[in-house]
Amino acid sequence: MTDAHDGVDPVALTRWLAAEVPRVELGDGPVAVERISGGHSNLTFRVTDARGTPYALRRPPTGGVLATAHDMGREWRFLTALAGTAVPVPEPVALCSDPAVLGAGFYLMGWVDGVVPGDRAAGEAVPEPERRACGLDTAEVLAALHAVDPAEVGLGDMARPGRYLERQLRRWHRQAHAGAFTDLAALDAAHAALVEAMPPEPAGGPRIAHGDFRPGNLSFRGGRITGVFDWELAALGEPLADLGWLLASWECPGDTLPAITSGPTAAPGWPDRDLVAARYAERSGHALDQLPYWVAFAHWRCACIGTGVWTRYAQGNMGSGAESGEALERRRERVVADAEAALAALRRGPTGRRRGA
Repeated sequence: MTDAHDGVDPVALTRWLAAEVPRVELGDGPVAVERISGGHSNLTFRVTDARGTPYALRRPPTGGVLATAHDMGREWRFLTALAGTAVPVPEPVALCSDPAVLGAGFYLMGWVDGVVPGDRAAGEAVPEPERRACGLDTAEVLAALHAVDPAEVGLGDMARPGRYLERQLRRWHRQAHAGAFTDLAALDAAHAALVEAMPPEPAGGPRIAHGDFRPGNLSFRGGRITGVFDWELAALGEPLADLGWLLASWECPGDTLPAITSGPTAAPGWPDRDLVAARYAERSGHALDQLPYWVAFAHWRCACIGTGVWTRYAQGNMGSGAESGEALERRRERVVADAEAALAALRRGPTGRRRGA
């Protein structure tokens, strides 16, 4: 059972559930709470009631939270808006906006069965005969997300003035400089190059951009996606930002650019990036001529996010999963490598091969 200093006090949570969520079966003692391994930002816990029914709870880190980040109400809004659409999301159960309960806002959602392949080892649980179907369904679910009209699901008022890409370049650059990370030369150079090479704004208007769409935030079962998780970076934005992020995380044998995060896709059976991109284009109708830019943007944004993760670990704000020493130094090196990869990706196609090769 998780103790209070790791982000969820089971006794306090049980009191809140008793008052606010009657569907959760309570016994004589507190509900069982278990921190789910993985994840470097918002924290996820498995909550099991007296009947044995599991739920998932999401809350912010226990400290070091930057302005505009880790808004549970924002995650909750996207989750509830997409419930009932073609996008498979967990069932929204309850939102708590009162920080007095657990020290921060949080929400409860239904538990989704399936394999969440957050790294290569976890991906081994996806049977090899199902991997091709899983990869293609990843592209199809992303296209389904981008087909949702934000106004029709009650998110139209989340549109902001100005262009999404320009806001993203400003926001992440500012947040990278707001933390304790100081080795920012490569990140700043990549930012300047991305501003200079910015593609034309798409004519289709803003769509729902997940912000971290990759296999590690998806649950797979039987060759299909059963749940899309971690909506903390969602916004109304440009669809190719999501596709670029997905492809930058889609590791394949022989890559010359590092994937932005560990995942299952270098194992036998997964389709390659070209096939995933082609399936997305087929289902969405989006042209892919600007995709190399968005892959570069993904590497740079990953570096910016990494500066915040490094800061939270360095300051001890990630509970019992904190890193230090050599592990923290490797994380610093990875941030710099991601920024350098962004510069390299601007000269390469989305497959990781130099243009013309």
